[in-house]
This record gives sequence, C-alpha cells and structure tokens, in this order.
Amino acid sequence: MDCQLVADVGNTETAFGLLDLSGGRVLANWGVSTRVPRTAAEYGVLINALLSERPEAARCISRGVIGSVVPSVTRTLHEAMAAVVDGEVHMVTADSELPIRLDVEEPRTVGADRIVNTLAAKTRFGRNTIAVDLGTATTFDCITADGVFRGGVIAPGLSAGLDWLARSTAKLPTVELVPPGTVIGRRTETCIQSGVFYSAVDAVDGIVARIRESWRPDDLLVVATGGFAPVIAPHAGSVDRIEPFLTLEGLGIAGAWLAGR
Repeated sequence: MDCQLVADVGNTETAFGLLDLSGGRVLANWGVSTRVPRTAAEYGVLINALLSERPEAARCISRGVIGSVVPSVTRTLHEAMAAVVDGEVHMVTADSELPIRLDVEEPRTVGADRIVNTLAAKTRFGRNTIAVDLGTATTFDCITADGVFRGGVIAPGLSAGLDWLARSTAKLPTVELVPPGTVIGRRTETCIQSGVFYSAVDAVDGIVARIRESWRPDDLLVVATGGFAPVIAPHAGSVDRIEPFLTLEGLGIAGAWLAGR
C-alpha cells in the first residue's frame, strides 16, 4: 500500500487524514486543536502518535499535503511533516498549479480549503456544485462543473454562536450541539440547542436558496462537508449529499497533481 498524509489547518481545528495513494480513499482521520501552540518537534510527536493507530499504512507514506488558513502554523507543521513523511510535502495555495480556476476579484485571498473543495467537486462530481463546509466558519462555495470557483458566502460557524452565548451572558451555559427533541425548549439548555441548531439548518437552506436564485445553474448538486455536516445536513432539505471528507480528499487530489502524477 502507498499512502499520503494530508492536513487541513483551520482556525479552530486541524484535520489530519491518511489516504490511499492509488484510490484517494480516506483510511483514517483525526482532529486536533489548532489553538494549542506547538513546536515542530511537538507536532512530530503528535503525528507519530496518531499514525501509530494505523502502523501498516503509516510505514508506506510517500507524500504529504498541507492546506492551511493559519500562517503561524503552516511552516511549523511543514517542518514536522517533512520529518515524518518519506517524500515531499506539498503546500496548497492560490498559486498552486491545479486544474481549477479562481474566478473572483482577489484569487490570492481564497483559502486552501475552498481551493481543494473546488478541486474535489470537479473531480468527483463533474457538476455545478455548492459545497457547504460546516466548520469553524460556514462557507458556501459555488463551483462549476468544469472546476471554476465563482465565489460564495462566508458565515459564522456553529461553535462561534454557542461560544458567544456562553461568554456574553451571565446565566446561559455552554451546551453540546445536538439535534433537539423539539423546537420549543423547556429548559435553558434545550432552548439554546434549539436556537443554534435550527438557526444553522435554516441558514443553510436559506442561503442555498438565495444562491440558486442568483446563480441559476443547471444540474446543481449541494454537498455538505466539515465537522458539523453529519449533525446539521440531514435536517437541511437543500442538501443532496453529505461528504464529510471532501476537503481531505481534495488535498489528496491536489497532492497527486502537484507531484506530477
């Protein structure tokens, strides 16, 4: 088996993935906090600890790929992965030579996650796609069938709403985001859960509807990805399919292109 290690560095969480190099299948994935400061040596220890869960695959890593929206972490993580991976570690940026086009006013400001989501959507679906990424922020990426990123929407993420309520109010507790049993809460915790949960669901459906009205594409596919996708997307009528690993798979596809094969 030949594998690649990919890392999607977000503002809150960094997702690592171990992918089968031939088919791009996600063999294992892990999430760690981005907010914890780490040296390259500490990242190295962490990565090796994660890979110890899949020792047979970890011995066959021939490539690394990083997509990061946190510059302060990028170089440190690159150094750590270079010490672990038996091969080159590629960085995905707006300047990367990939078979997509960023048709926006400031292409250099497009995040690596949105770039690889575009690449994955083009490669896997070949249809006009709205990729709804439910992570630290909630992003809506408008991607044409031939791999053109047309722009989209960036909205506050779900965890931001929960954290804000807990920080900014004296009596409202921090609660876990889970689908509430009923819309009308009978306790403070369930009122918060209902408010945040259904605000997110309705925001997805509402923004997708507005994008449809503005873009009016043919044969549109709406795909949800990101850490909160399995919680929110099943309740959003506008979502056609859930692909939790779309960004990791996009990083794997990018790695193949950047390696020239």
